[in-house]
Amino acid sequence: MSEDKRVSIEAAVGLVRRGATLALGGMTLYRRPVAFVRALLALPERPTDLTLLCFTAGYESDLLVGAGLVRAVRTCYFGLEIFGLAPMFTEAANAGRIEMVEETEASLSFGLRAALAGVSFMPGLGWLGTDLPRLRPDVKTVEDPYNPGQRYMAFPAIGCDVAVIHALRADHRGNATLNRNLGVDFELALVAKQVIVTAEEIVEHLTDDVDISGATVTAVIHAPEGARPTSCYPRYPIAGGELLRYIDACNAGAFEAYLETLLQTHV
Repeated sequence: MSEDKRVSIEAAVGLVRRGATLALGGMTLYRRPVAFVRALLALPERPTDLTLLCFTAGYESDLLVGAGLVRAVRTCYFGLEIFGLAPMFTEAANAGRIEMVEETEASLSFGLRAALAGVSFMPGLGWLGTDLPRLRPDVKTVEDPYNPGQRYMAFPAIGCDVAVIHALRADHRGNATLNRNLGVDFELALVAKQVIVTAEEIVEHLTDDVDISGATVTAVIHAPEGARPTSCYPRYPIAGGELLRYIDACNAGAFEAYLETLLQTHV
């Protein structure tokens, strides 16, 4: 129980291998693991062919797509909220350069629940009567063994190789506080093979408001302001000016120049 799981961010990014399924915690433009993504992009040999798993994907995910690390995306939303579309994802999706696994809040939630329960699927009523099964032929229907004639969608279990979650604070053992907007971070920390927590603050021993148990955590990284330019309430708000600068650069065809400047500034 006294294991110290603190590592450098340079060591932690080495856990993400080519072809891995990488889950990024947080919600929309809140508490995203941007510092970890920057460190991943700073590697001399970046891991490619990643499957990106996010309940919602935003700025940090768009950086990975723009840099060409992502082969497939599993999320129910990919955008920058009031700031508009995620430019590099939109470009890549329209050009057919990445695979989009159609997901909804229901399919992601049921898939994670199945993984938590240790079963291959979780039944639900979502998607019945819609065209979504035509886009996801891997999502089957099953007959209710106790109620003849009743059918359910059988949402397949969803797991991941590495989950990265940004926290307000964490202790040496990996216990972490996320505040109230949890998204699906708790579930990701349970289904991932390896869990990395980046934290604004590292404390000796965390006992109150523990959202992520250190028992599931592989590595802890001290990353002050590690969510910028997304927000980390109550520590700092969204850096709207930086997001607008990013969008302008992408629209001008200058993503690589933006990325180079970003890495020089922070790495």
